[in-house]
Amino acid sequence: MDKILVLDFGGQYDMLIARRVREKHVYAEVVNFDKITTAEIKSRGYKGIIFTGGPNSVYEEGAPSFSAEVLSLGIPVLGICYGMQLMAHLAGGKVTTAADGEYGKVEIAVSDALLFKGVPEKSVAWMSHRDYVAEVPAGFRIIARTEKCPAAAMANEEKKLYGVQFHPEVTHTAYGNKMLEDFIFEVCACAADWNMESFIEDSVAKYKAKCAGKKVLLALSGGVDSSVAAALMHKAVGDDLTCVFVDHGLLRKGEGDLVEKTFKGKFGMNLIRVDAESRFLQKLAGVIEPEKKRKIIGEEFIRVFEEQGRILGKVDYLCQGTIYPDVIESGKGDASTIKSHHNVGGLPSVIDFKEIVEPLRDLFKDEVREVGLKLGLPPDLVWRQPFPGPGLAVRIIGEITKEKADLLREADAIFREEIAAAMENPPNQFFAVLTDTRSVGVMGDARSYGYVLALRAVTTDDFMTADWTRIPFDVLEKASCRITSEVKGINRIVYDVTSKPPATVEWE
Repeated sequence: MDKILVLDFGGQYDMLIARRVREKHVYAEVVNFDKITTAEIKSRGYKGIIFTGGPNSVYEEGAPSFSAEVLSLGIPVLGICYGMQLMAHLAGGKVTTAADGEYGKVEIAVSDALLFKGVPEKSVAWMSHRDYVAEVPAGFRIIARTEKCPAAAMANEEKKLYGVQFHPEVTHTAYGNKMLEDFIFEVCACAADWNMESFIEDSVAKYKAKCAGKKVLLALSGGVDSSVAAALMHKAVGDDLTCVFVDHGLLRKGEGDLVEKTFKGKFGMNLIRVDAESRFLQKLAGVIEPEKKRKIIGEEFIRVFEEQGRILGKVDYLCQGTIYPDVIESGKGDASTIKSHHNVGGLPSVIDFKEIVEPLRDLFKDEVREVGLKLGLPPDLVWRQPFPGPGLAVRIIGEITKEKADLLREADAIFREEIAAAMENPPNQFFAVLTDTRSVGVMGDARSYGYVLALRAVTTDDFMTADWTRIPFDVLEKASCRITSEVKGINRIVYDVTSKPPATVEWE
């Protein structure tokens, strides 16, 4: 399998670059610049290398750098923004601060080059830089320019080294996708052989051999990642897999039953469903502060899992639903050695396992969903929206009670039903929040005093920022009428029209 190395120098688009490569069915992996050597790069058989952007200046002391030897390995290299400046710096060129930086959409003019095969002479690219390459290194030529940047791209065709000052990975660069294609297929000569069918086949074979005759335990939350990990491992090891699903009573309507029906019924897995609603509610009684709620729920989950671990006894492997963004983030900074165990704190003392297995650690979220569908998981589970670990506990403002949880569960289900029925392209996330406010109302010609329910929906690409969704008024009206009619105890509905920032997506 051909693969591209994305060498990360602190750029904000490192994962996006890898995604762009993988979209073309070529495997890409992100590695921090100080976590790999030139010898390792050479031995791992990469067909190409991409230097990412970054916030530093290459000429400053302590700026992220790499051995100049990487430019002489015979492996094609594409430098993006800071990556281009670093390439120039390592090869003997000159990088300096410009009188005026370039930010946002800028018109570029390109020359004839393999990197720009099929790209028009003039187009729009996305710039974000203050420094620039003032003098290209010996053996390089300028292949693109802008009004303010005389070297918007450079190339040493003989050594297959290319640099672009702009960001081809973002959608704002009109022909950026084509440029990346040209680098991957024309310059690096990669084969498009990365797909989910081969991933599933290879993973099943790997874990069938690795875990043969051994016991595997998986903490099944019902979320996408752990669900897909469970389906994949079950395909590999069958009855040697045991899933423990802790139902804390704070799931959305029908989700606990869906998990059990899917994994125990459809797949015939060894699934232990622990009904822990009463013990979680008891622990949460009287607690109002959001962070305290989260800590109580997290600790109690571990306590329940410990109890099941003692019952099960010796387990050879513990399976986690870790995915690639987790791996990338854990590879930065001083915390890199402990990330792989962060989800199982407290378990080693009561469960005797020899290793953690993470079958999805090479996949992005959308790839995980694709694997889930190909393994036969129901779409409702695969396309499950982001749901906080503490569940409805952080969507109930104030003290948590069974009455409040039941009210919110019903109201949230109605809101979701109406969105699904009315909107072909639903918001990226939408849910209901039970506030701690009560208001006076009139129901059946009589005074009522019920809870105020808030509806929340956001549109976003990455959840780092989000805009409140303009849901049609008739959809909101129908949801409001149904909730106040069908859910006794709620008599007023409000809609949250706050974006992130200044708000967050969740209320707590």
